Amino acid sequence: MAITPLPRQRRKEARPQELLDAALELFVEKGFAATRAEEVAARAGVSKGTLYLYYPSKEDLLKAVIRNNISREIAEGEDIVRAFEGPTTELLPYLMSEWWRRIGETKASGIAKLIVSEVRNFPDIAQFYRQEVIEPAERMLAGVLQRGIDRGEFRPLPVHEVVHNLMAPVLFMMLRKHSIGACAGLECPHAPQRLIEVQMDMVLGGLVPREPVMAPPHRKAAGKKR
Repeated sequence: MAITPLPRQRRKEARPQELLDAALELFVEKGFAATRAEEVAARAGVSKGTLYLYYPSKEDLLKAVIRNNISREIAEGEDIVRAFEGPTTELLPYLMSEWWRRIGETKASGIAKLIVSEVRNFPDIAQFYRQEVIEPAERMLAGVLQRGIDRGEFRPLPVHEVVHNLMAPVLFMMLRKHSIGACAGLECPHAPQRLIEVQMDMVLGGLVPREPVMAPPHRKAAGKKR
């Protein structure tokens, strides 16, 4: 028979997630440098000392926020890629759509703006973000593209450059969402998922093998009439 944990025990087990949720909200609202540890603790309903029991520094807290909201999603994306048995022309659009649904549509999308705007002042965070987010995401997408090339579904374009072309529009939409898009009347007039659909249509049109173009039959120049 399962023993139901007491309310105090449940509260203790929930604290790390509550702290991460509060930190994400405040980091996106105010910026990393401007957010104080006691503000995060207060929003989570705990003391500053309790916060430091779980996360010894504000940098540790931000790293945990990144792992919880983005690294975990990339790991699940890798599981999807490994298990997918259908054509790569279906896998790639699905991944891009899921990236937006799981990250772009959530509060985690604000992490991109946070990193872009403040990372130069925190080189340790920059290195961490590269190792935890940029490199794994690039490897995952590169693997999908190579899968398509190996199966003859895609033509052999430079994989690294194609990866950046895939990621750039999604990154732009996340940055826009948390900058000019946050201003009343300046929201994006197009649904992001629809923009991703159009992007995938254009990308796949460029990735699929092209039919060889046959040269037109040679014609002899007509002689001049006298």
